[in-house]
Amino acid sequence: MAADPTTGAPTTGGTAAATTTATPEDDPGTRAATTRLKVWRGDDTGGGLVDFDVEVNEGEVILDIIHRLQATQAPDLAVRWNCKAGKCGSCSAEVNGRPRLMCMTRMSTFEPGETITVTPLRAFPVVRDLVTDVSYNYAKARAVPSFAPPADLAPGEYRMQQIDVERSQEFRKCIECFLCQNTCHVVRDHEENKPAFAGPRFFARIAELDMHPLDQADRKRQAQEEFGLGMCNITKCCTEVCPEGIHITDNAIIPMKERVADLKYDPVRWIASTIRRRRPSDG
Repeated sequence: MAADPTTGAPTTGGTAAATTTATPEDDPGTRAATTRLKVWRGDDTGGGLVDFDVEVNEGEVILDIIHRLQATQAPDLAVRWNCKAGKCGSCSAEVNGRPRLMCMTRMSTFEPGETITVTPLRAFPVVRDLVTDVSYNYAKARAVPSFAPPADLAPGEYRMQQIDVERSQEFRKCIECFLCQNTCHVVRDHEENKPAFAGPRFFARIAELDMHPLDQADRKRQAQEEFGLGMCNITKCCTEVCPEGIHITDNAIIPMKERVADLKYDPVRWIASTIRRRRPSDG
């Protein structure tokens, strides 16, 4: 009986037939990596960053790592999320200081061994850990008057050109993650501005309605006088963080500023609008 030349084990039929079974531990390429995560823990009374070493597998996103952290080390960690598909906007946070959706931020975008810091949205009050109170945004949403159709048209009788549909369609992609609101320095760094400033998400909503050929409301005056459009200095930071790629600054805010300027400072339009708004009793 012949022997295997490498192991000395007997073989049959004169042919070496040694079989080995590889395990994940034997293959370094299949081992899960570990990353250092700094996560903000606390509530409205205070808190700070806490260090964790967490397992990371290929293809995972930040939200996966947060969930693993909850399952293995911090079961009381508060985090808001829903769809895990980049469509609900719930899992907004700041990752290494940049507003992001945790479910759309892949771990592969970070350098090996890089420490990743996850903190709550800075522009809004902290509830607990990564959960913030974004009710400011819902208050602003309620303040924007809804679509005002012509009085002589019934539902089903509205007619629009396709170009008008396409013009406002971009703004309807908004998932209300409020990353644009969070990164806007007008409210991020100045809490006192919030009562007078709607923010980029709602300027996009106002622009969408103002561009609607059937809407009858005076959106331009409202944008300037009630929602603080003039406080925006078009730094485009809101556009840069939008996960839907909406050109908030170029396609919504700047056109609205131009319309307001035409209304308020073009002498012909200013006189015409003044005449239209005068009451008969004014003489």
